[in-house]
Amino acid sequence: MFRPSRLAVALSAALALSACGGRGGRPEGDLAASRVTTIGVNSYLWRATLETLSFMPLLQTDSNGGVVVTDWYVNPQLPGERMKVTVSILDQDLRADAVRVAALREVNRGGQWVSAPVEAATTQKLEDIILTRARDLRRGAITG
Repeated sequence: MFRPSRLAVALSAALALSACGGRGGRPEGDLAASRVTTIGVNSYLWRATLETLSFMPLLQTDSNGGVVVTDWYVNPQLPGERMKVTVSILDQDLRADAVRVAALREVNRGGQWVSAPVEAATTQKLEDIILTRARDLRRGAITG
């Protein structure tokens, strides 16, 4: 069952990650060929993206192009930093390589927001959260 508070906590934790690490190889297997005719991208990935980012203010959503852009989000537990996320859905199939997350991070220094690096592990964690939710939505649609 979808619980926004658990996703918000998981995403906040992912955004606060400070561990270093590169992006490993991506699985290339087709997890579920779910062709979509009413929107331009996989509907499970689209819904999972919107649900995962639901606690962040949205600036742009384009279901035909498969792009979601958030506005700056300040985690109440880390008021000195903020994040902005862009999710791109790249395929009509539910595949591990069909979603890409890009993030911007700024820290507040003396009242000014200054650009700061985003760890690769942060964007990878967001991709994993979206993919897991999309798989759960698909599983629910098949068994439901």
